[in-house]
Amino acid sequence: MFKQISVALASLVLCAGLAQASTHKAAPDMAASAPKAATAQQTKMGACNKEAGDKKGDERKAFMKTCLSAKKETQQSKMTTCNKDAGDKKGAERKKFMSECLKA
Repeated sequence: MFKQISVALASLVLCAGLAQASTHKAAPDMAASAPKAATAQQTKMGACNKEAGDKKGDERKAFMKTCLSAKKETQQSKMTTCNKDAGDKKGAERKKFMSECLKA
């Protein structure tokens, strides 16, 4: 009798474990299935690819190398350059020039 109860109990535990494992496995992992955001390098690669257009071979390779290695100008360096280019402009004329220069 004890042997029959042990076998029945072991079977029950085994079935419960299998049911739990299959339930856990069936639920999709939302983090793994969600698309990842593009990195800055991937975004830059896409932009350079569009700019490369129909270039082929060594010409395309050289263009992509230059494009991907180009550093984006920071706002501070842009401000310095625009200030230098503004020269002797004053008042509204300088304000307009700076606005257009910084947008470029």
